[in-house]
Amino acid sequence: MPAQTQTQTQSTPRFESAPCPTTYGPLDDTRCGFLVVPENRAHPTARTLRLAVALVRSASSAPHSDPIVFLTGGPGADGLGNIAELTEAGMNRDRDLVVLSQRGTFSSQRPLTCPEIDRFYADRVHLAYDAPATGDRYAQAAARCHERLTAQGVDPAAYNTSENAADVADLRRVLGIREWNVLSHSYGTQLALTYMRMFPEGVRSVTVDGVVPPSVATPGWTWSSMREAFDNIVGACAAQPSCRKHYPDIGATFLRMVRELEARPVTTHVTVPQAGRVKVVLDGGALLNWTVRASHAPADFPLAVDELAHGRPERIAAQWASAWLPGSQGMFAHGLSLSVWCSEWVPFETPAEQLAEGQRAFPELPRSVLAQAPQLPFLRQACQAWGVPKAPGSVRAVTRSSIPTLAISGTFDAQTGAQWGRFVASTLSRSTVVTLAGVAHGTFDHPCGAKVITSFFDDPDSPDTRCVTSVKPVPFITAGEGAGTS
Repeated sequence: MPAQTQTQTQSTPRFESAPCPTTYGPLDDTRCGFLVVPENRAHPTARTLRLAVALVRSASSAPHSDPIVFLTGGPGADGLGNIAELTEAGMNRDRDLVVLSQRGTFSSQRPLTCPEIDRFYADRVHLAYDAPATGDRYAQAAARCHERLTAQGVDPAAYNTSENAADVADLRRVLGIREWNVLSHSYGTQLALTYMRMFPEGVRSVTVDGVVPPSVATPGWTWSSMREAFDNIVGACAAQPSCRKHYPDIGATFLRMVRELEARPVTTHVTVPQAGRVKVVLDGGALLNWTVRASHAPADFPLAVDELAHGRPERIAAQWASAWLPGSQGMFAHGLSLSVWCSEWVPFETPAEQLAEGQRAFPELPRSVLAQAPQLPFLRQACQAWGVPKAPGSVRAVTRSSIPTLAISGTFDAQTGAQWGRFVASTLSRSTVVTLAGVAHGTFDHPCGAKVITSFFDDPDSPDTRCVTSVKPVPFITAGEGAGTS
């Protein structure tokens, strides 16, 4: 009996104060600690996890009583790494900010980091992106990480969105917060939509920024966002006289280059900061996925594609390599990514359905490119190595709620297209949909995005959206305008 009581006490969620980590620099006006929760709530005697929490004081001397809790993306990013970005954007203007390092992420106990996969990504710039041998190497890296983590006693199946949502609910309770507001980004929106469905108590309002709908997210789902962003970037070029004059067929040129590189990959060498001179292989899949990086800094997209078409691949090669080298080796929790994707996304779509999504989005492209979902190449092979069970179908339930919700997106978002903000809003009776022209994945650090979000938290039924019409895509650079070569 005493041992049983001790186990029950140890597994009861609680908050323990602790010094703030300095991984991302000093955290001023912040107190920190750990949320202590069971690793697996289905097993009462499971070991506990200590999830890092930062409580950032409001910039106001008289803040509102309802704080903001921030849920970051990935899955696998460390929420504490976003604090500087959040405060610079003014998210703590008149509310305290609660930032949770989700289970398995870097600042929390037992992070599911995978240096094996970090090394694979660094090596991949030298390899053909779409080659089956490249997929084999990814699966092998996932298998090695899985073997190492499970040998340490980690239960990969316990790292999922439902457990994450329960962690968020426990955090509000143990901190004694009667009511709070949710700010979520990317995968964090999948978590937020699940949380508000499972644990609506105490949720005053929710912002979903770059939306991942739990009911439809699969590897093939990513194709729609890639196409939407591509069309919007090409359309923005056509709307700017100088870009239209210099690059009248830039969309067709890009698609032609994807086909040509897939048939005959190009190998070049470029210099990458902190990595030196590196070999880069560009095939069709690499070029298509370079669009994700380009969507965040789109000014030279047409110029870079035009250079590539004229036999100068160095600009795109350097940008592609810089996205993976030197990277944040050892800090991103690839294990959390795989546990979520392999249980909640992959099992709910067949390979044929995934391919069909690609063919619908880009009928102009070859099957070898379309076989690999954007950002998630060879994920099915990696999931075979990761070995987590399929999640219950309930994880994909549509969120229907009257909680005030702001769905905010950017038209250049190649990762979570703006269409998905409108999609989730259709079942949220008190929702506001905002789309910012020319903005990529993540709007909370854009001046207008930040203004809309903070005004939404002030008045969830009537946010100030007047700045939205003034947001325009950046002017595209044309040849001879001093664009440089990096």
